[in-house]
Amino acid sequence: MTLRHRGIFYLAALAALLLMLPAGGFSAWTWTEGLRWTYLFLIAVFAVFLLAPLSGRLAVLIGAMDIPDARKVHTVPVPRIGGLAVYLAFMAAVVRNQQFSREIYGIMLGGTIVFLLGFADDWKGLSARTRLFWQVAAALIVTFFGLRLSLPQALPHVRLISTVLSVLWLVGIINAFNFMDGIDGLASSMGAVCALLFLGIGWNSGQYPLAFISAALAGACAGFLRVNWRPAGVFLGDSGSTFIGFILGCLALYGAWATDNPAVSLSTPLLVLGIPIFDIIYTTISRIRNGSVRNVREWLEYAGKDHFHHRLMKLGLGVEQTVGFIVLLNVCLGLGAWTIRHTASTLGTWLLLAQSVLIFLIVVVLMLLGREIKPAKEGRP
Repeated sequence: MTLRHRGIFYLAALAALLLMLPAGGFSAWTWTEGLRWTYLFLIAVFAVFLLAPLSGRLAVLIGAMDIPDARKVHTVPVPRIGGLAVYLAFMAAVVRNQQFSREIYGIMLGGTIVFLLGFADDWKGLSARTRLFWQVAAALIVTFFGLRLSLPQALPHVRLISTVLSVLWLVGIINAFNFMDGIDGLASSMGAVCALLFLGIGWNSGQYPLAFISAALAGACAGFLRVNWRPAGVFLGDSGSTFIGFILGCLALYGAWATDNPAVSLSTPLLVLGIPIFDIIYTTISRIRNGSVRNVREWLEYAGKDHFHHRLMKLGLGVEQTVGFIVLLNVCLGLGAWTIRHTASTLGTWLLLAQSVLIFLIVVVLMLLGREIKPAKEGRP
């Protein structure tokens, strides 16, 4: 560890210690000034600063390293259990907040299962069947604690349908973020941006528990970028990417997006998480049509360079440019979701949704153009 890195380490340790002190001082000030989310965000940021280098050292000790191969863009082995730092930082902020409901307990328990599952996969490797089983189990636990999709009560078997759809949603978002974790900084950046969008919408609408959890996740993801930006010193690994996806999926279920407008209620989380959702749907359809996958096991295990970020790199964008472009697109969609909530007219709502559709059409065009680039250019950085 260099002198500069040692200084950052000790500064982060001191900041984390001060932030974790009993209520009072800065903690009390943020509460009275309506800035509690800032306090939780900073706890997560400094906790990751402290823990990320340690997770890298642990990965070296236990052999949890990501070895380069033909489908990866890095050229040297990289520690891949950075999700440990993100998980612990998130939990530190949530626990420090000392505000728990049944739903929050469910999120913490389900998130712990997803993290441990990903950690085991990063370290020893797990079968697709094992991963899917425990992902479904974690999602079911969340629904048991009362966090599920809201449906009209008049619908027959509404509880069963809501539970099934909620499980499918969570498993889908878990794997969507796992699939996006293909280049340095992308999953961390997207996790931070999506969580900040949920934070803004939640705080603006008075949903403070939602905002607090979002702030904890945003801080953990943003802080991790210090070691995850290209060239990454530590990877999130499955333990990090699946955990981030799971928490974001839970936030989407936790929020009350609109009580009197089904279009707004449905579109808000879909737009905030728009790019990961689009990527997993598009690549899944493409792989099925091409005969690359024929069942769920093959879908989970398939590792190809056909995701949105891969297509952009085939078009000539570098890693940093690709991450920036994808984040920018998702911010545009997220701001549309934020604006829809404040649009009084039905026409305005549908125009904003039409604008979002046009953004997705642009993404489709880029995906198609990226596919048409000759394979000889696939390794271009």
